[in-house]
Formats: sequence, structure tokens, C-alpha cells
Amino acid sequence: MRKILMCAVFAIFSLCAFAQEHYTQGPVWRVTLIKVKPTAMDAYMTSLRQSTKPLLDEEKKEGIIVDYKVFLKSTQHDPNDWTIALAVQYKSWAAMDGEPAKAEAARDKILGGKQQAQQLGEKRVEMREIITSDLMQEIFLK
Repeated sequence: MRKILMCAVFAIFSLCAFAQEHYTQGPVWRVTLIKVKPTAMDAYMTSLRQSTKPLLDEEKKEGIIVDYKVFLKSTQHDPNDWTIALAVQYKSWAAMDGEPAKAEAARDKILGGKQQAQQLGEKRVEMREIITSDLMQEIFLK
């Protein structure tokens, strides 16, 4: 166990040393790839515009997030491919500390509370499937 832990620490140190040579670290992004059911695109876009956009705008206003972007994919490589990507930008890994509690407060303010948010989530399950949701760090090449 100790050997595994030491290897993990070394790997992180190696990555940091590597990073300093080739790039500088930028903001952190959560990128969620979503497959919208073909007959539900209009309803899903309406839901994003009416609920998600105001929530993300509030989180941005309160400094919880830096920015967000929504991407619509125009090419499909297979029937299970994603159609919409939602990217949410955080200043840094450290800026994400305490984020869930802050986001819940913004959610309650915009959506009316946990129960309303759960109902919205249940409706969205009928319209879409989340393919993946990943945290990644933007880098700037030197």
C-alpha cells in the first residue's frame, strides 16, 4: 500500500514538473456530453433556456463559476453519439471547494428548491441521456 501511495505521489510530482516545462495551467472545466432523443430536441432546448441558463447565469453572477458554453454537434458518427455538450468553467481546482453548497443555494433561488430541481431532472431523463461528464484542466502551451 505504501509503495502504491509513493508511486501516486511521484506520478503527480512528475506531471507537475512536466507541466512547468511545456504548459501553464489554466481553468478547470466540467464538460458534459448529452445525447438528446430525436423527438425531444425542441423540448430539451426549451428546458435549457428556461431553467439551466438562468441557473448558470446566477452561478456566474455569484462567482461560483467563471463561464459556461453550450455546443450543438452537427455531425453524428454513430447513433449513440452525443448531440449537445455543456461546458462549465471554474477558475481553478481550489475554486471548486465548497461549490456544491454554493450551487445548491443558487439552485434554490432560481429553481425554487430541491424538489423542483428533482422534478426538472426527472422530466429531462425522458428527453436525454448523459453520455459522460468529465472534469478537465485547460492548459496553455508555452
